[in-house]
Amino acid sequence: MLEVRFHGRGGQGSVIASELLAQAAFLEGMYPQSFPFFGVERRGAPVTAYSRIDSRPISVRTSITTPDIVVVLDSSLLRTVTVTSGLKPHGLLLLNSEGFPDQTRVGFSGRIATVDATGIALAHGLGSKSVPIVNTAILGAFARVSGVVTLESVLKAIEKGVPAKPDANREAAAEAFEQVRVLEAVVA
Repeated sequence: MLEVRFHGRGGQGSVIASELLAQAAFLEGMYPQSFPFFGVERRGAPVTAYSRIDSRPISVRTSITTPDIVVVLDSSLLRTVTVTSGLKPHGLLLLNSEGFPDQTRVGFSGRIATVDATGIALAHGLGSKSVPIVNTAILGAFARVSGVVTLESVLKAIEKGVPAKPDANREAAAEAFEQVRVLEAVVA
């Protein structure tokens, strides 16, 4: 079973990202599960969402404490939330960041990937400069670096699950798929 934890801020689309990932996995014949965790429910507050994907039905219903992949929709969370907590040593950390993976300074030696999801989202008119909606862009990057779902399934999930600006959201996902940068795991 693959477990994914999303970290973002209210209004960025973290919960929708986990739901779209589950939909993409379902379209590929897998068994998905998606659920959010809310603390203080307000725009801008930290939000965590989870996805599980397996080839068999999933019976576990707990939060994800040892994810295989962590996706961070807002890099400012790196200053206040230990996003790599429990992340498996050879897991994947995907960050929304303008910088390159080797510039992240997150103290994680597994695979690190970065994509400028904010820049991509804004270029496609998704959200505003103060609240960019980066979820579909980050999922395009996710499809490329994880190999869990295809870009085609992500685009179909966006078509089904995103009623506002569907073309712009699909274009953002496709662009992020092409622009994501990866730093392979550091071997000790």
